[in-house]
Amino acid sequence: MSFMMSMTPGIPSSSSSSSSSPSPSPSPPSSPPLSSPPVSLPVRTIPGAYGWPLLGPISDRLDYFWFQGPETFFKKRTEKYKSTVFRTNVPPSFPLFLNVNPNVVAVLDGKSFSYLFDTDLVEKKNTLVGDFMPSVNFTGGLRACAYLDTAEPQHAKIKNFAMDILKRSSKVWVPELTANLSTMFDTIESEVSKDGSASYLIPLQKFIFNFLTKCLVGADTASSPKIAESGYAMLDRWLALQLLPTVKIGLLQPLEEILLHSFAYPSFLVSGDYNKLYQFVKEQGKEVVKRGETEFGLSQEEVIHNLLFVLGFNAFGGFSVFLPTLISTIASDTTGLQDKIVKEVREKAGSTLTFDSAKNLPLVQSVVYETLRCNPPVPLQYARARKDFQLSSHDSVFDIKKGELLCGYQPQVMKDEKVFDEPETFQPDRFLKNKELLNYLYWSNGPQTGSPSQYNKQCPGKDTVTLTACLFVAYVFQRYDSITGTATSITALEKAK
Repeated sequence: MSFMMSMTPGIPSSSSSSSSSPSPSPSPPSSPPLSSPPVSLPVRTIPGAYGWPLLGPISDRLDYFWFQGPETFFKKRTEKYKSTVFRTNVPPSFPLFLNVNPNVVAVLDGKSFSYLFDTDLVEKKNTLVGDFMPSVNFTGGLRACAYLDTAEPQHAKIKNFAMDILKRSSKVWVPELTANLSTMFDTIESEVSKDGSASYLIPLQKFIFNFLTKCLVGADTASSPKIAESGYAMLDRWLALQLLPTVKIGLLQPLEEILLHSFAYPSFLVSGDYNKLYQFVKEQGKEVVKRGETEFGLSQEEVIHNLLFVLGFNAFGGFSVFLPTLISTIASDTTGLQDKIVKEVREKAGSTLTFDSAKNLPLVQSVVYETLRCNPPVPLQYARARKDFQLSSHDSVFDIKKGELLCGYQPQVMKDEKVFDEPETFQPDRFLKNKELLNYLYWSNGPQTGSPSQYNKQCPGKDTVTLTACLFVAYVFQRYDSITGTATSITALEKAK
């Protein structure tokens, strides 16, 4: 979800709308990295191994996707090597992915994980999903900004453009959010009344797509009935074909291995959908497209393809993972959390929601942060060593060689028992009681206390993402006294009295 910038009162913007672009230095003045130099810790050889060529990667792939699953895969190796830093293979891998090297150094505690975001030490060129990279034909033959390293000249231009879009969208963000939420919950309410329950996944995705398209692209999906009806599904298919080789789905094995993880999918399978979305942005988002060309020195193709990536991969994809988790966490709670949220929302949010409303809801903010801790939308983070350096975990120091790929599995990192008390337990007020823990909340490709800039890869809108989630919760509990549901459905809605 690395797609948005801070655009609310009291939160400083990390870029201006100036068209000038800085020199492509990987690390200009910024806040000190969390990856501080190792001090008084023993130097240890990185444990683990990659195994025999072909056989080692295949064995690890079967464990990762089939016999263990990602969570157990990383936990068992941590226990085996008695280390949160070790060598292993992470799929996809040869023999069917001939140009993909699955060898990684896993970094699985809060301290070692922080090195993934120190651009003095690591680079992010083509490492968004590891050594595997979907065909650039999915994005018109161009590498989107998410695949660019901070040292590449186009990175600053495109990221500044994206941040400018978000800054300018602040005027319509909250009104569009609440208007589209009203449409979504009208639909859900009607279905619950009629059938006793309602799946909210499709209404939610339509809400996310319509809302973000208006805010980011400046285009109203109502101007194209086909896009309004099916645009969200077009993005789903486009996203799926890029990511399926890297994701455990949970289908019956060995069908999942044979059908989903054995090859990279060709872009022509979704080229028709993508071209329709491209033309929609070109025709309906003319103002934003023109600004990218004239103020940021980008070609029309660069503007539109990056807009679609930000909209589809980062924003739509991220919210489509995160919001269902947030809904189900709250809707399935039996501890009285909803009563506390209702009280806070009714007393502090105000009758008309604004960004300030969200900032006045400390419990809701903590619930959002804790949901991101327990279920980070992007489970894996990668970076490649820019040079030789020493990396430290909580108890050891390790030598990393230039070119080695580091891999962090966030669901385990976010449960580091040396950072979080009772890490396996969802504690709604965890970040209300201890705001220092935000230093170790990394969902945004950096710490929540970090400062996104064109010189790093942190989600430039980390604050806006969390504030939007808070506004989502506030809207729900202004409208309802309680909601009941599961990971996919709402089964009861009690209207506010």
